[in-house]
Parts: sequence; C-alpha cells; structure tokens
Amino acid sequence: MKKTLFALLTGLFICLGITQVAHADDYLRIGMEAAYAPFNWTQEDDANGAVKIDGTNQYANGYDVQIAKKVAEELGKKPLIVKTSWNGLIPALTSGKIDMIIAGMSPTAERKKEVAFSKSYYTSEPVMLVRKDGNYANATSLDDFKDAKVTSQQGVYLYSLISQLKGAKQETAMGDFAQMRQALESGVIDAYVSERPEALTAESANSKFKMIQFKKGFVVGEEDATIAIGMKKGDTRIDQVNAALAKISSEDQVKLMDDMIKKQPASSDASDDEQTFFSQMMKILKDNGPQFLRGTGMTLLISMTGTIAGLIIGLLIGVFRTAPKAKNKFLAGCQTAFGWFLNVYIEIFRGTPMIVQSMVIFYGSAQAFNISLDRTWAAIFIVSINTGAYMSEIVRGGILAVDPGQFEAATALGMTHGQTMRKVVLPQVVRNILPATGNEFVINIKDTSVLNVISVVELYFTGNTVATQNYQYFPTFTIIAVIYFVLTFTITRILRYIERRLDSDTYTTGANQMQVNEVK
Repeated sequence: MKKTLFALLTGLFICLGITQVAHADDYLRIGMEAAYAPFNWTQEDDANGAVKIDGTNQYANGYDVQIAKKVAEELGKKPLIVKTSWNGLIPALTSGKIDMIIAGMSPTAERKKEVAFSKSYYTSEPVMLVRKDGNYANATSLDDFKDAKVTSQQGVYLYSLISQLKGAKQETAMGDFAQMRQALESGVIDAYVSERPEALTAESANSKFKMIQFKKGFVVGEEDATIAIGMKKGDTRIDQVNAALAKISSEDQVKLMDDMIKKQPASSDASDDEQTFFSQMMKILKDNGPQFLRGTGMTLLISMTGTIAGLIIGLLIGVFRTAPKAKNKFLAGCQTAFGWFLNVYIEIFRGTPMIVQSMVIFYGSAQAFNISLDRTWAAIFIVSINTGAYMSEIVRGGILAVDPGQFEAATALGMTHGQTMRKVVLPQVVRNILPATGNEFVINIKDTSVLNVISVVELYFTGNTVATQNYQYFPTFTIIAVIYFVLTFTITRILRYIERRLDSDTYTTGANQMQVNEVK
C-alpha cells in the first residue's frame, strides 16, 4: 500500500510538472483573473502576443496583457502573468506575491488606502446587459428598470451604480462576470451592470444577450470610470509605469481594445443552439480536454497529499494525547503546554473556513514575516493541517473505541506506551476510522475549489475559465460536476475495497500474533 501511494504521488508530481517559473529579477509578475474578456483571458498557446501564465502551460491575452507588455518593456523586464481570482488580487499585491495588478481595476477611494495607482490606461463606460427576450430589452433610460432584479460584480464600483436605477431590486453581488452571465441566461436576474467591452463580448458571444447603452446614463465619478494599474505603496517604479502609459494615446487605447475584441477566444456560434446538450458537452471536452486534465490532476494531488498528511498528523496527536504523564516535573509541564497548543490548533482550524485559512497563511505569512511560499506547496500545507485538525478528533474517537482491557493487557506484557500504540491500538484505530478518513478525502476533493484565491488553478478554477471563454455555462459546469463525481465515487469504492480486505477473520493485531505464537 505504501509503495502504491508513493508511486501515485510521484506520478502526479511528474505529470503536473510542479516546477514554478523562476521569479528572477528580470520578470515582472502581473496579477489578473485571465477570465474577463476582452480585458484578459486564458488560451492554450502564445498566439497573438499572449504571455505565459506562471506555474501552468497556459497563456494569457487581452487588453490588460498587452498593456502589461508595454509596461514591462519600459521597465526592462519580461511580463509573467499570475492567474488569481478577483478577491485575491489585492492581498497578493500587498503581500508581495505579485508586482502589479493590471486587471481592469478602478482606483476607488477604498482601494487607494491599500494600493497605489498609476495614471489611467482605459476609461470605462458602464452599460446594462439584458436578455433579448426579457422584459427590459427595450429599455432606453435608467428609469425603465423598475422591479428588475439587477446585480454586478462584488468589490467593483459597478455594483454601487444599481442605486441609480429607480425601483430596481438590487440583488446580492456576484463573484465574477461568469456567474452573472449564467444567472442572466437562466433568468435568476433580469440584468447586470457591466462595462462596454465586456458587454459587447457577451452580446456577440451569446445571441440571447443584448447590451443597453444610454444617451443619459449613469453618473460616474472620474476615479470610478478610470482603469489604472495597481502597485504596492512605496513602489518607486510608478513614474516609469506612468511614462509607459503616457505613450499610449486615447486613439491607441480604442484601437487596441477593438483589436483584442476581435482576437478574443471564439465563442458559441449560431449552430450551437441547434446542437444537443450532449454534443455541446463533447465539443467542450474535446476543445478543452488538456485544461480539464491539468485541473483534475492538481485537485487530486492536493486532496490526496493533504489527506495522507492530515491522517499522519491526526495519528501523532492521538498518540501524544494518550501518552502517560511524565514523571519529571519540567517534562510534565512541557507536555501540558504542548497539549494546550494542540487544543488551540484543533479549535482554530476546525472553527474557521479553509478559504480564510488560505488567505491568512499564504498572503499573511508573506506580509507579516516576509515568507514566500510556493502556491502549490502552500495549498498542500493548508489542506494537510486543516485535515489534521479534523483527523485528530476522529483518531481520538477511534482510540476510545478500543477496549481498555487491551491497554491493560499490553501493560501486563511489559509493553511501553509506544509499543502498545504501534502494535495493538493503532492497527485497530486505522481500521475503525477508515470510513471517516474516506469522507475527509471526499471533502478535500471538493474543498480544493476555494484555493483559487491563492492562485491555484484547480478543477473549479479551470472550469470557470473555460466557461468565460465559451459562454456555455450549463454544459461546462456539468462536465466539472461529472469529473468531481467520478473522483469521489472512485475514491469511495477504493477505500471500501480496502476496508473489506481489513475486515476479515484473519485480521489480527501485533499483540494477538504474539499471544498466538506463545501458545504454540
């Protein structure tokens, strides 16, 4: 079993190529979602001047990427894209994980408290996106959206503009534009506030959508309409960045944006409406198979390694907690203090969400202690210690389930505590907690989806990126759901097979074998 697990983990590391691109001084690390066309998107090759995405075999392109190239050239560096979810961009910048944010971000007053912004590199025009067959397709003014369910992206100025739509129902903000497009298409919302380039992209990609522009539109402050480059406060390169942006005229901005709109990933065409749901899924799988495979591999690697490491942590804590009190007063005091430390660790990691733990450990360690963690190893570490906290309690329950008489018998035979745990108790504990361990494994497979906040491109993040490119959300996420189900179903069946092998008449502990040999 040990050899099999080792071989599986080794194979996953080799297949995934967990070797991050060198962060040498000649690289400029640019943070963006790479999932917000035409500003930024993900593609499989370096066509049309795309730039490598750090830690993957993929590339990013779009208006933001082309601006990043011009800035990097001015600074004498090579651009390197760090793909990060929107909510993770500012923490990544302030913690030093990236050098700049070039992701269609507006320099609002709230953001200026944490981030220094360059001069504008694009001016945003807010518009509305609705369904062509909806009740608001013929709207011509802000007053025409009475009773409409409207939303926008969380953390952007567009969401605050909904209050200018008289009588509209302001829905909860959503994480990204992919979620909003899906909600609009399915009828969950009636409209969402967007920017003109994104709305044009959505309209051309999905024949059900329609962009609404107003002659007298939203009242927008200059700092909100402006899109600028975010930099760490105190970064002396901001003058060089502004010099690079000054070379790009307003006409050049419009020309570059129009060019990127033409070059963005091909979306669904008219024939897609005539395809069956199954044929749409097969086409998506065929076009994006390598992306899904890499995302699945990353998810499996993190969940498997984290579960195994968490099990080991849980077993070690279980052994420590059952150890007899040391006779030496100093050692007994250290033992008590360490026990308190373990209790605090268990309560904290069982009582906080993994997404919060990820942000604190990955970005907090860099910001507070100047410790730079590789994102993949950080993800494995986070899942491991999170699982360890749960497994420690599961192991404790497994130890308590062992008949106390076996402890007494082992002591009578002259066994030390370590021998008792290793030869008598732990073999039974492992057998007893196997179903719970399998459940933790399944949970970890699903919970890796929150790790996109620290730039880990796992299965969910991969699927969301694909969906923003093809605008076929239901088929794409159905594929993701099927992959998750296959993973969890397979793992469950493998663990049940192991459980049946252990649950046999010939299963004995080391102590039982010793007693049998003595009788013989």
